Amino acid sequence: MTAKLTSLTAGMPIPFGGDRVALVSADLAAAFKPGDRLVVVQETGALLHIPAGVHDIASGAVARAYDAFRKLGEVGDEAISAFFEAFAANLESPAIWAEIARANTRDVEEARARGRSTTRLATDERMRADMVGGLRGWRDSPVRRGASLERIEHDGWSVEQATAPLGVVGFVFEGRPNVFADAAGVLRGGNTVAFRIGSDALSTAQAIVAHALEPALERAGLPIGAATLVESPSRAAGWAMFSDPRLSLAVARGSGAAVAELGAVARQAGIPVSLHGTGGAWMVADRAADPERFAAVVENSLDRKVCNTLNVCLIVRERAPQLVPLFLEALTRAGERRGQGCKLHVAQGDEGLLPEGWLNTLTTVRRAEGDVRELRAEILATSQLGREWEWEDTPEVSLKVIDTLDEAIALFNRYSPQFVASLISEDSEAHQRFYDHVNAPFVGDGVTRWVDGQYALNRPELGLSNWQNGRLFARGAVLAGDGVFTVRSRARQTDLGLRR
Repeated sequence: MTAKLTSLTAGMPIPFGGDRVALVSADLAAAFKPGDRLVVVQETGALLHIPAGVHDIASGAVARAYDAFRKLGEVGDEAISAFFEAFAANLESPAIWAEIARANTRDVEEARARGRSTTRLATDERMRADMVGGLRGWRDSPVRRGASLERIEHDGWSVEQATAPLGVVGFVFEGRPNVFADAAGVLRGGNTVAFRIGSDALSTAQAIVAHALEPALERAGLPIGAATLVESPSRAAGWAMFSDPRLSLAVARGSGAAVAELGAVARQAGIPVSLHGTGGAWMVADRAADPERFAAVVENSLDRKVCNTLNVCLIVRERAPQLVPLFLEALTRAGERRGQGCKLHVAQGDEGLLPEGWLNTLTTVRRAEGDVRELRAEILATSQLGREWEWEDTPEVSLKVIDTLDEAIALFNRYSPQFVASLISEDSEAHQRFYDHVNAPFVGDGVTRWVDGQYALNRPELGLSNWQNGRLFARGAVLAGDGVFTVRSRARQTDLGLRR
């Protein structure tokens, strides 16, 4: 027997996980109205309230993308290429960009007034150029829709395996306007996308859609819903979208907890997911580290805060007297390049290696809410090494001294988000051991900031998969738009007498 949920009462038990219950809070009970929806996260028991109006907005966006997917099969690849060129040209237009910039200025001012981070929100000429470059990269990329993967010949018949569009991609990302180029990339393979941007950047997103994206779709002859924005500032819009079974793939980027929750919602709705929530790169300097190389890559891995920024540095004990001072100098220079100081978290037990003047000294640290006075160096429990420091302009990192390379690998595999690992060493055998045993999709021997689809592979990425929750997309750590496909099989028979 089933019935419609129309109300909640405070203290009402809601079963989850098979043998547990979550209790409805008084606030949730008061907010819930007839027509609203309740999503129960089976992993945690979180009760997610989706107001009817928000659900309708998200459902409408998915519906438009779903209808557009059916129509996109009738559109040639040349039209899709024309869309990317038109989108890029619109962003290059001074008049159109002025409209986008005005909306972005409003978003930035409002975010600052709320004490929110704006480091990834503000648009600039570099971001604009990257978006244009990414879109033209998709314009010129090989067409993979219907591409033959293999052909198996039999006596009297054959089977061909070919790529095919997957369907509607649901994409939730943080307030970074440049991600539009990443989201639009799924059209290259004949897919469509419904996306929600962080509330801080909603006005910017609406301006991009109105002045650049939708005119490009129309000019190229593509269905307007092929790339559609969920126009709601509510987080509930993401929950609603990721609960929609019309999605073929759910992709989420942003903060760790929010992304994990979105992934749980999608999985229990039967939708495959690609998640990237927790970032922060790790760097290891072993006994054979070159001092000059080490200092350079530390500084150049701290130019700005994004997911692949250096977050944790491990230095082997026998080289600590030489390399720790170089690390601190590089950290200081990275801050000075931004007109700032720096912030250090040193693992408990290693604080004695810091020079005088680091511990018990106050410094100015720029946070989202403004400049604050904090200790320049604080002691950190080893169990907290996995924490990602979300800094604004003041570089912030963790430091720990280790005895061996094997200890560094073990710490990475236990505490890190299993994302980016870099080994600074002149020992080729150490590099092979590190590569073989560190559980990371991205492994390097220098700066950590190379981990980016457009920078490394010339393809804007939908997301960079860490391995914190398993190797979900084993065929590649970078999920790009042209990597979203399924496989169809087609048989061709020449022998009319063929039978099993």
